[in-house]
Amino acid sequence: MSIELKEKGRFDPFKVFLKVATAWLLSLFPSKNGDKKIVLIGGNLGEKYEDNAAVFHKYLIENYQDRATAYWLYDPKKSTSEGKQAANAVALGSFRNYLLFFRADYTFHGHSLMYDIAPSVDKFLFLNRKTKITHISHGIEGFKKILIQKEDVPLLKRTDYFNCASNYEKDLKLKEWKIPEHKLIVTGFPRFDRFGPNEPAPRVQKILMMMTWREWLFDLSEEEFVESAYFKNTIGLISHEGIRKLIADNDLHMRVALHPFMRKFEKHFTGLDHPESGIEFLDFNHSSIERAIIENDMLLTDITSVSWDFLYLNKPIIFNMFDKEEYMARRGTYLSLDTDLYGYKADSIEEVHHFLKKIVEENITTNEWYLKAPQFIDYFDRNNCERLAKRVIGI
Repeated sequence: MSIELKEKGRFDPFKVFLKVATAWLLSLFPSKNGDKKIVLIGGNLGEKYEDNAAVFHKYLIENYQDRATAYWLYDPKKSTSEGKQAANAVALGSFRNYLLFFRADYTFHGHSLMYDIAPSVDKFLFLNRKTKITHISHGIEGFKKILIQKEDVPLLKRTDYFNCASNYEKDLKLKEWKIPEHKLIVTGFPRFDRFGPNEPAPRVQKILMMMTWREWLFDLSEEEFVESAYFKNTIGLISHEGIRKLIADNDLHMRVALHPFMRKFEKHFTGLDHPESGIEFLDFNHSSIERAIIENDMLLTDITSVSWDFLYLNKPIIFNMFDKEEYMARRGTYLSLDTDLYGYKADSIEEVHHFLKKIVEENITTNEWYLKAPQFIDYFDRNNCERLAKRVIGI
């Protein structure tokens, strides 16, 4: 990745070396796990117990405890209480973490092997040749071109499987990511097992506003951040007189979920919500994206991966790509932001207001582009975890 996802000096090289060396030597001796498989699962840099990784972890715990011990890796300094209290939770960077990594039969990570499964793993990956490593992804690819850094190359090469939500995504990872076809498996995404497809709300009353992250914001000073298009657009949306009046007059509620990577700028959003108008910010530490998807009736976003969940559920979406030119120049997308969006396309805050008003006044409760869903998602049967377990682990 092109940003510093963890604090510099967080993992002291000498301490990591001692833990890794001792763990590797100890792993050469038989473990007490018997015939049960050891499975390590991690996602969201160990900070959140959500998405594909968490759903798959819960599935193994609930269905295969007799045949596999599924561990969850969490960041002891940043993880939510849910992550720390998950079944078989193990702290990232701990001695036990490294010992389990060398003994593991399988690992599944949502973002990065280095940040989800074992810190500094790129430096000692050669010591582990037995573990089957699977990248189960965070969300369907398409809206963000992959950023591959030098340290990512050996990790991608060592990864045995890359799970795909569909043949569309398999084709993308084959042609754009240059992943060998024998490593690409289409079993569907565990996150879609959380709810059934095509479950729109009877009435749009709760709106989730959620924007994705932009790695270039991390390099900004606080003064520069408050001048950024990201900050100004967020403030513009929640302060827009027409939007606020529409929400208040129709007894609506808009919940703003800032991306976890925006945590360092959280104080600049404090006090900017308008509870009296039905607009509030979700708490970084206690909010659950899974609950937000289920509880909210529509989505206002730029191009966050949560939009795939709302499409799957057949709920309305407004796409507000406020910094399209800058985003395309700095990151780029695989999908066209002009023709491939599966929701209303609003290029300005005024257009957001227009489409929001249309949804409310015309009582639009479903997604007009729902028929596009099978282009990106192959399975709608809530058996994605089962397929993944059978394909990789053989259970």
